[in-house]
Amino acid sequence: MQTVDVVVIGAGPAGTVAASYLQKQGYQVTILEKEKFPRFQIGESLLPCCMEHLSESGLLEAVEKQNFQKKTGAAFMLGEKRCEFFFSEQFTKGWTWTWQVKRADFDNTLAEATRAKGVDVNFECEVLHVACSEDKQVLEYRDVNGDSHTIQCRFIIDSSGYGRVLPRLFDLSKPSAFTPRGAIFSHLEDIERTEEASNNIFVHSFDDNKSWIWAIPFSDGSTSVGIVSDKEKVVELAENEGQKYKDFIRNFEDLNGRFKDSELKFEPRHILGYSVGVKTMYGEGFVLSGNSTEFLDPIFSSGVTFATASGLLSAKMTDRHLRGEKVDWKNEYENVVQKGIDVFRSYVSGWYSGDFQTIVFARYIDQDIKNQICSVLAGYVWDTSNPFVKKHDTILPTLAKVIKMKEQQEI
Repeated sequence: MQTVDVVVIGAGPAGTVAASYLQKQGYQVTILEKEKFPRFQIGESLLPCCMEHLSESGLLEAVEKQNFQKKTGAAFMLGEKRCEFFFSEQFTKGWTWTWQVKRADFDNTLAEATRAKGVDVNFECEVLHVACSEDKQVLEYRDVNGDSHTIQCRFIIDSSGYGRVLPRLFDLSKPSAFTPRGAIFSHLEDIERTEEASNNIFVHSFDDNKSWIWAIPFSDGSTSVGIVSDKEKVVELAENEGQKYKDFIRNFEDLNGRFKDSELKFEPRHILGYSVGVKTMYGEGFVLSGNSTEFLDPIFSSGVTFATASGLLSAKMTDRHLRGEKVDWKNEYENVVQKGIDVFRSYVSGWYSGDFQTIVFARYIDQDIKNQICSVLAGYVWDTSNPFVKKHDTILPTLAKVIKMKEQQEI
């Protein structure tokens, strides 16, 4: 039986950030990853806040060398209406840019950089059974050859993402309160891309805010294009090898013919019902991070930021725990992560209710308000000096109501 200090389940951003940080503290860490890398994944538009997590875990330099597409802001579109946010103008003092990445390349870069630091990274290893206790955790897993192994550790960090290993094995999952939605997407040649379009993610709202399109440019000249809508609409778009998806993005009026003659890099793929939560983020001998905790919606590109933020925090808490400190997992970890999730939950709800669009597409938007919203969009959702973070649950519907009344009076 192999024995290490910490086993991290999953080699995505949450797992590699956690493992790299713990390795720097002198722990022996093993990662067990079910997939073979590089592998395709969505969640391709990062937020500036995650740069801090990559830097603190020692992974930023490796990513910088990949020359990914620089991202300086986000543009939201609704017909002829347009609102751009530039991270350089945000309220919170922090990173003013980040990257747009093909996740196969990005995640593989993080995994290889983590391995180079001395972490034992094992691909194509499926965790089958986990037994936890106060001071000893035992995992059984199957490797690429079908052979079974047992590994013992002092603590487990589950960063398995959509695989949700411990939530599945320990019955920790709970349904999301959001309407079930799905996404269909592909990568396309972007022969009509402008210089402006290279530095932003473009989000086009349609169907009375029930559906939207993302356009995420990459440094190789291709662009990720996805449609998010209710499950029935996504299933319809995916029929006949995604023919309706292809027709829609090539003819959608608000895209102005940007992808009319573009070739697809691969046939459209789709996922359904991705929103999910958990009953608890921690337990005896383990903690959850990344999408193993909760995933809301892709609208504000929060997935990787929550992965790196929770991965880093889970590693810091694990370090303290293994050093013999008393860790208040509820208040110091779960409640902290949940606060960030709840802020984005309010903004996701505001997107689909239309309150967010009412504010950003108003005839006039105060620059201070815009800068404060920009900080949320940059991922700084733990900065309670920002009114749009502190009052996240009420400020969007209240402001949208005021704007509607004012515009009605002007008419």
